[in-house]
Amino acid sequence: MKSALFVWGGWDGHEPVKCRDLFVPFLQSQGYDVTVSDTLDAYLEREKMLNYSLIVQIFTMSTITREQEAGLLDAVKSGVGFAGWHGGMADAFRNNTEYQFMVGGQWVAHPGNIIPYRVNITNHDHPITSGLQDFDMRSEQYYMHVDPGAQVLATTTFSGEHASWIDGVVMPVTWTKMYGNGRVAYSSVGHVASDFEVVEARELVQRGFVWASK
Repeated sequence: MKSALFVWGGWDGHEPVKCRDLFVPFLQSQGYDVTVSDTLDAYLEREKMLNYSLIVQIFTMSTITREQEAGLLDAVKSGVGFAGWHGGMADAFRNNTEYQFMVGGQWVAHPGNIIPYRVNITNHDHPITSGLQDFDMRSEQYYMHVDPGAQVLATTTFSGEHASWIDGVVMPVTWTKMYGNGRVAYSSVGHVASDFEVVEARELVQRGFVWASK
């Protein structure tokens, strides 16, 4: 049986409990045996970590110990998948550059805060985006520092209305990459749980889980 570790916590503004209650049932419906943890100490259980198919994390603006980080990084390097969304994955540990190297990006700004923006699917052949069309969001439009080695599947373009110097900048929204033998999938959509009422936003995250799994 496939197994997943779902780790939640950190800043309440990203609604980790509501997101847990949204995505854990999805994983279970896909045949995963899901372990849910509200502490990063789950990453210290090194033998268990190596046996998961997938790790999903929503843990924004937090700190992680060297030992906790090592448990996570070693598991992914060994082939365990890692997937998530928004700040729960790409604004989790601002002081940990090796973690950011694994994720493939780090949030740095969301000009205008909650605004309307469009997500453009740029790769229609990947399992995560196949059959999906461009869609509109009203949420935080993430400006990010992104690994140029990531495989970008969807993007968004900044208007410059809220920061004139970034007018026309095309920013990755959804990408995949490898970290050692582990698959990593990320999507910047999903500031709060209600954002996933947009079907395409939810699909990008859920398909990322499935794609990343060992």
